[in-house]
Amino acid sequence: MNNFRLLTPKAANVPWQERPEHITGAPIWRYSENPVIGRNPVEGVARIFNSAVIPYGDGFISVLRGEQVNGVPYIYMGRSQDGFHWEIDKEKIRFVDENGEAFMPVYAYDPRLVKVEDTYYIIWCQDFYGAAIGVAKTTDFKTFVRTENPFLPFNRNAVLFPRKIGGNYVMLSRPSDSGHTPFGDIFLSESPDMVYWGKHRHVMGKGSEWWQSLKIGGGAAPIETSEGWLLLYHGVTGTCNGYVYSIGGAILDIDNPSIVKYRCENYLLTPEEWYEERGFVPNVVFPCATIQDSETNKMAIYYGAADSYVGLAFAYADELVEYIKNHSVVTESDTEIGRR
Repeated sequence: MNNFRLLTPKAANVPWQERPEHITGAPIWRYSENPVIGRNPVEGVARIFNSAVIPYGDGFISVLRGEQVNGVPYIYMGRSQDGFHWEIDKEKIRFVDENGEAFMPVYAYDPRLVKVEDTYYIIWCQDFYGAAIGVAKTTDFKTFVRTENPFLPFNRNAVLFPRKIGGNYVMLSRPSDSGHTPFGDIFLSESPDMVYWGKHRHVMGKGSEWWQSLKIGGGAAPIETSEGWLLLYHGVTGTCNGYVYSIGGAILDIDNPSIVKYRCENYLLTPEEWYEERGFVPNVVFPCATIQDSETNKMAIYYGAADSYVGLAFAYADELVEYIKNHSVVTESDTEIGRR
């Protein structure tokens, strides 16, 4: 794609491993030394997975889903110089309210981490008298201030766009139910202040393809490109032996991201390696973060594996977008504005 551009900051230190020979299917390849975070990574935490990474300073910082040995998930913080090797805090992140008073969630899991202007936002799933979305903000990764819950229960899989669109913050989410969510479409909402949310739009629903036939949900933060917003999301199918989570890809309109321009009918990554097929919840790959370099088009993709590990994969952004476009199948509900 000669005219393709990543409209993102440079990231010269993007974690990277060269492409092996004989890649088939989507142009994504796994890190040969996966998983990058294994079991029992720090005292009191049995498993870390479904976690987000972002460049910070001369290295990287992460917000991690840590399953404590008592079974309750919380969010922990990690640091790395190279994006492969991680030092993880033993203590969970301490959240406060706007007055500086302690304000810890009952539980917190599947965090995303997105920088908008000069502020870093953590978005996760928590208890708000039912499964709902929690949000906190920080500028220094020392003080974490929780904001108001953006939506009522039941909702999950929220991810914030990395810049305002039309002057508003924009967030993807998946309204759900109180159980294990046997349905789910991705919706979009806007806010002028990260407190009051509205202008809700439908983005896309589950697909007819087997790998996303049960439900879908947001993944990594959308990536701004010259073709539109590159979205990596998760698709779920049901089998006689339980759910299977795969990674899918779509391109959203740059100005009206409730409109899907392209949507890949093929999965981009599906459970195939031992650390994806075997774990606490088998057969799961779950995208949570990407790091990309606008000069080289290199992308590092962090994903949860089998609810037990953090995996890392790589791609060239231009090749990935071209693959999505070449294998795109969209429906009327994908391409409409999403307002009825």
